[in-house]
Amino acid sequence: MRARTDPYKVDNASNYTLGDWTTDIQLAQQAHIDAFALNVAYRDNLDSILPLAFQAAANRGFKLFFSFDYAGHGAWPKDSVGTMLTKYRTLPAYFIYKGKYFVSTFEGPDSADDWIDLKSQYNVFFMPDWSSLGAKEALLRGGGVADGLFNWAAWPWGPQDMDTYTDASYLQYLNGKPYMMPVSPWFFTNLPGYNKNWLWRGDSLWYDRWVQAAFNKTTPGIIDSTEFVEIISWNDYGESHYIGPLYDKAMEAFTIGQAPSNFAKDMPHDGWRMFLPYVIDLFKTGTATITQEGLTAWYRLSPGAACVSTGTSGNTASQLQIEFSPAEIVQDRIFFSALLTSEASISVTVGGVPQSGGGWTWKPDDRVGVYYGSVPFSGTGNVVVTLVRNGAQIAQINGRAIGGGCLASLYNAWVGSAPVAGSVSRSPTLPLSQQTCVSGIGVNNFGGLCGYACQFGYCPISACNAGRWANPSQHPRKQVSRDTQLLERMQVTLASAHGSAIMVIALPPEERWLSASALAIFLDFRFLSELE
Repeated sequence: MRARTDPYKVDNASNYTLGDWTTDIQLAQQAHIDAFALNVAYRDNLDSILPLAFQAAANRGFKLFFSFDYAGHGAWPKDSVGTMLTKYRTLPAYFIYKGKYFVSTFEGPDSADDWIDLKSQYNVFFMPDWSSLGAKEALLRGGGVADGLFNWAAWPWGPQDMDTYTDASYLQYLNGKPYMMPVSPWFFTNLPGYNKNWLWRGDSLWYDRWVQAAFNKTTPGIIDSTEFVEIISWNDYGESHYIGPLYDKAMEAFTIGQAPSNFAKDMPHDGWRMFLPYVIDLFKTGTATITQEGLTAWYRLSPGAACVSTGTSGNTASQLQIEFSPAEIVQDRIFFSALLTSEASISVTVGGVPQSGGGWTWKPDDRVGVYYGSVPFSGTGNVVVTLVRNGAQIAQINGRAIGGGCLASLYNAWVGSAPVAGSVSRSPTLPLSQQTCVSGIGVNNFGGLCGYACQFGYCPISACNAGRWANPSQHPRKQVSRDTQLLERMQVTLASAHGSAIMVIALPPEERWLSASALAIFLDFRFLSELE
């Protein structure tokens, strides 16, 4: 059984009642989320907040655990961590994993040695996020004190879609220890008071990461390592990746952070929870049953180039990234997904004008499951997304209008959803374990080779990103090209000599004709899996 968790910013809940906590927990349970990771910063007014959280969770049979935030208000003193664990870890709602109290962090690698004593004294299973170090160095800190690792890198770099290269690095170095994979739908922040004003590409991210999580589920050698998925986040409104409901009394970050506007106001993200029961069950068990069909759509209300005067960057130099104009990162498209038991067509209008140039990008192999697509938008006006089956409308989203200028929502997403009337009960024909990859992509030099090799089920996570699964009997593997066969059979050793890489290749004499281009691509594969 793999647990699903959501980071929950406790400082945003300072005005919550028991009823508010209960509502959030009920919504999380409806989405098949197992626990909230309580992000707690040092010096937050925790004793006035946490008792209500633990009471509500205990009443509902829900689980909570601490994620100690070492960045928000500075490092946690060791004794203060101990006080928190003493007070709360034995409460009925606290999450226990393998007989130990589960604890995570947001950063804090300089305090790694504290956890040597804390682990033994409080019987802790310790799974920190020390992403600033990378997986290899994180596992060395505190003499190897981490029992597993959480990775905060949930967003793509620059004008690219999300890949699994960082996941692969963690899985390689963890070598069987538990991995907590991050999944997030979006990232935009403009909080000058916190020195934060950047975005990372969202766009197809919510769909892409669930595909990648499912791929991890089916990939030999890493199935037992990807033990957890953590959704970032439930209620971090200031970074625009919330999937929980909006509360006016939880928006203090916009005032404290001196935001130019409250870019979460009237920008619901609840629709991103609509298909979570299905994809979470799919990840946990390898199969899932559709009991309610539906449609979800998300998009920005302003064109990508409209808000350049706000100073937002794509990527951020604060994390040693090359910065881009936001218009180079985000795509002016309306994105949509549907959970269906049989095929349906999709259409989009903006201001009453049909939008062309898009549609479904991915459909399940047997047409049962999650569909995904997008369409570029032009013009302004109300957005209407319609789902039609057999000539009849079965679901429609009437979304907020897209404007021509920079609106108060800035680069945040508006998310809507609509159910299909009636109940159903249908599962995919085959579980994930009996399906194979039939499509994938790679970046830069990996593109061609991944695009070809993945269609035959060979899609290494360190180099390629799987895009689609299918019944292997319906997609028989053709003869793989000579280059690809040889790449799988080569024994390659990399060494460093005077700053250059030396390749020692063991091939039968008759096969030493291998093309230089294929060798160059394979060399890139090896470097990617070796370097952080």
